[in-house]
Amino acid sequence: MKTLLTTIIIIFLPFYASAQQLTISGKVKDHTTQEELPYVSISVKDSALKIIMTAVTDEHGIFKLEKIPVQNLTMTFTFIGYQDFVQTVEIESDKSKIDLGIILLHSNAVELNTVEITNEKPAVSLKLDKKVFEPGKDVLSQNGSAHDVLNSVPSVSVSPSGTVSLRGNSNVWILINGRQSGLAQSNALDQIAADQIERIEVITNPSSRFDAAGSAGILNIILKKNKKSGFNGQVRLVAGSPNDSRLNPSINYKSEKINIFSNFSIRSTDYVGLYTTNQSINNNGATSYMDRNQNEERHDDGKLLYLGADYFISEHQTITAAFLKNATHDNDKTHLMYDYRSSAIDSILFREGKSLEKRNYNQFEFNYTKTFQEPSKKWTIDVQYDWWNSVKNWNLSTQQFYPFENLYPGIRTKSTGSSKDFLAKSDFIQPIDSSSVFETGIKTEIRKVSSVYKAEEQKDDDWIIYQDIDNHLDYNENITGAYAQFNSKIKKFSYMLGLRTEITNVSITDNSNLYSDHKDYAKLFPSANLSYKFNASALQFNYSKRINRPSLYALYPFNEVTDLNAQYVGNPGLNPSFTDVLEIAFLKNWKKITFNPSVYYQFEKARIQDFTFRKDAIFFTTPINIDYEKRIGVELSLLFNPVKWLQINTEMNLFHFKQKGNYNENNLDFDGATITGRFSTQITLPAKFSLQGRYNFRAPQQNAQTRNDALQSFDFGLSKNLLKDKTSLVFDVSNAFNLRQNKSTTTGTDYVINENSIPNAARYRLSFVYRFNLTDPKGIRQAKSANRN
Repeated sequence: MKTLLTTIIIIFLPFYASAQQLTISGKVKDHTTQEELPYVSISVKDSALKIIMTAVTDEHGIFKLEKIPVQNLTMTFTFIGYQDFVQTVEIESDKSKIDLGIILLHSNAVELNTVEITNEKPAVSLKLDKKVFEPGKDVLSQNGSAHDVLNSVPSVSVSPSGTVSLRGNSNVWILINGRQSGLAQSNALDQIAADQIERIEVITNPSSRFDAAGSAGILNIILKKNKKSGFNGQVRLVAGSPNDSRLNPSINYKSEKINIFSNFSIRSTDYVGLYTTNQSINNNGATSYMDRNQNEERHDDGKLLYLGADYFISEHQTITAAFLKNATHDNDKTHLMYDYRSSAIDSILFREGKSLEKRNYNQFEFNYTKTFQEPSKKWTIDVQYDWWNSVKNWNLSTQQFYPFENLYPGIRTKSTGSSKDFLAKSDFIQPIDSSSVFETGIKTEIRKVSSVYKAEEQKDDDWIIYQDIDNHLDYNENITGAYAQFNSKIKKFSYMLGLRTEITNVSITDNSNLYSDHKDYAKLFPSANLSYKFNASALQFNYSKRINRPSLYALYPFNEVTDLNAQYVGNPGLNPSFTDVLEIAFLKNWKKITFNPSVYYQFEKARIQDFTFRKDAIFFTTPINIDYEKRIGVELSLLFNPVKWLQINTEMNLFHFKQKGNYNENNLDFDGATITGRFSTQITLPAKFSLQGRYNFRAPQQNAQTRNDALQSFDFGLSKNLLKDKTSLVFDVSNAFNLRQNKSTTTGTDYVINENSIPNAARYRLSFVYRFNLTDPKGIRQAKSANRN
């Protein structure tokens, strides 16, 4: 009987084994940084080394292989820039599910006898809905702020005044760790130390999970996370000329149940600006001229605190809370000289201006994240509340020196503003199978802004209202949104399709009842992201619809009167613009070259742009809506490592545009083209020295009113690592030779204005960084990246 039973088992065991099926899951990470690695290729081989299944990790590095025959297996994990990892899976029992845990991949090592090169991933990589740039050892980024890092990212540029543009379009939505944040404000970005940034995600066609704001796209700045237990961090000191003094300590603490992160910044910066204007005006056949020279001295003090913590409730539940405070105090001085010449009379005037401005921004953020046993399944809740206030005072004195001396009445202005913003959203991710995921989410945001502006002129011992500038404006905005999207993959082909809807309610009221308005609009925003990967290459096709809501600065109808000759006035009647964006991108990695060309098309309806007109001898500039702009462009990025100690990076963006519109009987139709480029080279020298140089170029640009001349600049940097890389010294020069000059010509029916603006003189900086980090004992859990990423 026993022999018979044994015989039956032997006969039927192969059929039973083949009938059983196995599920294998796990997550793939970088061995050094512990970063999740998406789109890692996985091949599964049987005992005869025949491939029986292939798969790819999802965007969080998670994989789940289903319906695998029960037998001993060999799994190979392959990813560009990393060594292949082979995992043997031995079946010892009747298990139907096996969790391999964390698979760690090692980056490819590069060694040279006289030069030490740190192993790094490719600087540029393509993901399904974004391009990822990793600053790595970029010397020119190490010494500065987030602005300096952004200025080295392909497709991105930062103007001397801090305006960020993507492919020449300044309507960019900037996120921090995937979320709206006070850190994304221009003056706060300038206080984020560059080496606190892990990577920049350039999202020219955002998926439906993102807000529809930003016609140019989204820049997502990912800050470095605390991965070590105990206390660790760094301290940075910066000194510069003109004065640029910064202290940036970053201290973190991590234990089994809590992860505390902090970032501090104290800044004192001086800016030296020079602005010149030459204009001619034709009045009934008589021509008059005016030359203006403006010297500007700006001093900014800033203090920033960002403090937060992750608390691990359990293996699958985490809460995060953080507080941000950004306080700035600006003290500006301006000296203007006006030289008027005409057939009737010549005159020379001087104006002195002093300004004090205080801004105080606060933000509280809360996140709850729940993960599940099922890989990739996740539910998050985010709540943010921020509030800010500002006060700015100008005091202006004007005196005529020629043809006779005359003291004009003094002028003073005061603007105060405050805002309260509440945001709540929830997102849910549900895997359908090992290769398909469904996402959905809702969001609401309520914003209330108040602004008061008054200009006064001195009359004897009293002050009277100047140019009727005295008003109080309230702006309320409510945005409600929801989205759903589905992404999946079929072998090497991946796709993500989504639809977002946003309902916007805006009301503007003022005491004088001059600008009161109410607007409601609802819109659907579809998106599609398609990708095909082969060998070391990727081909993408993306589409998205975006919205550009007017900024508060563009809506405010209050005109500063610092300049006698020109004023900027907001336009409360502005409407949002809507943009359709199509793009085809390709990425190819060879051993020494990364090649990334793309072609894009943008159609922006009701485009917002500035318009200049003359009234009562003063030139006013105000934003308006034109009918549309069509833009088609070609972009190319090339990273070349001809030898191990040299890296060359070049990029180019060439686009043609067509604008159509009318304003106050002025025809603003225009066709034009322009090109921007950047060339950067970095040399790794012996003794841990690195040298970098960068050249930026923008060809002339023009619309129906204004032509901007070509713009160029040089930046240089030198770094040295000490004490086993715990300490770094970096010296850099920005805007070397003072080449960054914005020259423009604006032409009207009876006037021509030539301007040259140099907001910032050449700057020289030296920084010292000290890093400290304790040993990471086993058993300390990592922070959930989903919380702040």
